[in-house]
Amino acid sequence: MVDIGNVIGLIFAVFFALAMLGLTYVFLRLSRTIDALTKTVSELTATTVPLLGEVTGTVTQVNSELVRVDAITANVQSISGNVSALTSLFAATLGSPVVKVAAFSYGVRNAASKRSAKDIEKRVKAEIKAENKKR
Repeated sequence: MVDIGNVIGLIFAVFFALAMLGLTYVFLRLSRTIDALTKTVSELTATTVPLLGEVTGTVTQVNSELVRVDAITANVQSISGNVSALTSLFAATLGSPVVKVAAFSYGVRNAASKRSAKDIEKRVKAEIKAENKKR
């Protein structure tokens, strides 16, 4: 007769062997996944390192261009201040006399036109009177 302890031991041994085969399969699949992941990371590193070098070079060039733009902006600001000061100086020195000359010339033209209008008016009246006397 077969001893129950031996049957249970045999069932346990078969179950343990199947479990070990299942774990071996899982570990083999996990090993392949880790190999694929390692390959992907090494390829990513190989392409990323040169790209980071290019980005560093680009940032350096942009910074040097920004320094130039900053210098240009400072020069434009200085020129703008100089033009503003020159305009103020011109307005202070020549603006007032120019306004006075313009006002004087306007007054002269206005007076001349009024005098001319009065002269014309007098002549027209004189001619009308002369015509009325002839009649």
